[in-house]
Amino acid sequence: MIERIGSKYLTTNIEGGEYSYVVEAGSKAKLEKALGHKFNHFKLDIRFEDDDFVLLVETKQNFVDDDIKQLEEYLEEENALHPDKKVVCILANTKNDKIKVWKSVIDEDHFLSDETVLDTMEHYKSLFYHNKQNDRERVLKNTYALNELLHKKDIDEVLRSQFVGTVLLHIKDLLKRLGAARIDEALKRKVNDTLKVMSATQIIAGIKGTLTELLDGSDNKAKKIELLQKNVLDNQKIKALTQKDWTEIIDSILMDIYKYIDTNSSEGQDILNLFFIAFNKYTGKADKNQAFTPDHITEFMCRLTEVDCTKVVLDGTCGSASFLVQAMVKELSDCLNGRTEEQAKALQKTVKENNIYGIEVEEKAFGLSVTNMLIHGDGNSNIKPGSCFDKDNRKFIKEADPNIILMNPPYNAKPRSIPDSYKSEWGKAKDGKEDPTKGLVFVHYFSDVIKELNTERIKNGKQPKPVKLAVLLPLACAIGTGSLITKEKEVLLEDNTLEAVFSLPAEIFYPGSSVCACCMLFTLGQPHVKPDGTTRPTFFGYCKDDGFVKKKNLGRVEQFIKDEKGNSTISKWKQIENEWLDLFERKAVVDGKSAVERVNSDDEWLCEAYMKTDYTKLTADDFQRTLNNYLSYLVKEGNVYESNNEA
Repeated sequence: MIERIGSKYLTTNIEGGEYSYVVEAGSKAKLEKALGHKFNHFKLDIRFEDDDFVLLVETKQNFVDDDIKQLEEYLEEENALHPDKKVVCILANTKNDKIKVWKSVIDEDHFLSDETVLDTMEHYKSLFYHNKQNDRERVLKNTYALNELLHKKDIDEVLRSQFVGTVLLHIKDLLKRLGAARIDEALKRKVNDTLKVMSATQIIAGIKGTLTELLDGSDNKAKKIELLQKNVLDNQKIKALTQKDWTEIIDSILMDIYKYIDTNSSEGQDILNLFFIAFNKYTGKADKNQAFTPDHITEFMCRLTEVDCTKVVLDGTCGSASFLVQAMVKELSDCLNGRTEEQAKALQKTVKENNIYGIEVEEKAFGLSVTNMLIHGDGNSNIKPGSCFDKDNRKFIKEADPNIILMNPPYNAKPRSIPDSYKSEWGKAKDGKEDPTKGLVFVHYFSDVIKELNTERIKNGKQPKPVKLAVLLPLACAIGTGSLITKEKEVLLEDNTLEAVFSLPAEIFYPGSSVCACCMLFTLGQPHVKPDGTTRPTFFGYCKDDGFVKKKNLGRVEQFIKDEKGNSTISKWKQIENEWLDLFERKAVVDGKSAVERVNSDDEWLCEAYMKTDYTKLTADDFQRTLNNYLSYLVKEGNVYESNNEA
């Protein structure tokens, strides 16, 4: 332990290498006076010190909760005798590598859950180098205010997500060049002084320079820079911003957003993603066909497919890269488990370079995906432009050799964009306006690519590799009985297993697309029917409540449950998500929540078809809500008309 942390920082004042706070105080009486009360423990196992920083380590063969109280005594004594020191406390086992780490205070709020391996003194000192802390609610609130500011500056809704992402990249680069250690008013003045001597044109040129530098070494660098400049920085309304406008926008992002996101933490990366994709919600108001995947659903699908730092993840219709960002955040966090900071950084570099792959055909969405990946620390090199059906991109998919595929394919893709080999039985629909399979053809395509890969493996004497594919599709794919959808389902089950289908909340994409969706989980490369002729069972989850509610101007927002002290700190969604995953992993059948059935292509792939209702939980409000929803549906379909005439 001493060698790992750094023997040159070790401080001892009694025999055996221990540190006595009685000796440090001068006597037992003097220590009691400093504390203001009597004490039980005063001989700490190992103490390290470097300038104003102290590291306290108490060792046990196998520590228990009562040992935390002993460490608390040592921290209190340390603070009493050296009140100006920054302190990190560690409880460490000697029989194994298990440790617990706290920063400044030993309580739940200051427990560092990511610290699972004993590290160097420099690492623990770095925990105090920045003053940023995560504040999810403040970031979301300030994001709405920033959107209003951009509206006043006449920045089009469709530009805002890309614009704020690009500006944030420049701010991060600017802080790095200024050597900023903390974000405060002094730094704001320093940034403003830098901007004062620049014209609006020079500020834009500086942002272009940042993008060029960040994309250095990236595949398709020229294409990416061209798109980012054409779609954002060369826009006439962006060019019309004055130096004063730029200063106001940069100040807002720096002081109201970035200050409250600790990007070195997993939670901070999640909040950063929430901030970036929040503007897609505003964009979505203008295009009801867009279906930007909510952040909590991408996180659920990453957990469902068991994303970790050993997995290669692909999204063939990646849009703004929300799936890929979520997967990368999960993998980067997993790199910290059981590794020192140096080991974790090396593995994180590998994850960014080799584990994340995406394809996007729409230019603006491609630009969003590149910016989104850069904001989260790169990983953009393997994001390709073009259609997943393109010959080169098919080769790209096979070279990626994914373990996991995450998708939210377009539900209304133009038939002309889909290869003829997949439209042989479409009839007149192949010349129609929309994909008649509602997105299932994309799953079929990726199934074929994985089948090719496995055929090549077998030829080379290797075992075929099953691939998990989680996809969001409209309910029509699950309940549809049309011949084309049924045919697609039949083809899929020949080579793949339908592991699970989750019915999602009705307004999951609000305020963008109004489509009702479900999440399907397949194991590609494993036939749905076993060699003995029996059908594998499928889990069906009724996940209509995710703990989110609609709020004006904010879309669907997360709700928090009050704890015993009355604080709103417990995420309702997290509790629900854990229950969804637990039911799936256990293949548990619970009335009103889940079912397990053996299905084929002719059956409905939806929980509602098989789940038993839990009538004990029904209320009059549920009955009224059902009637209201049905009436709304009839009005929407034109079967019932509202009237202002009074009876």
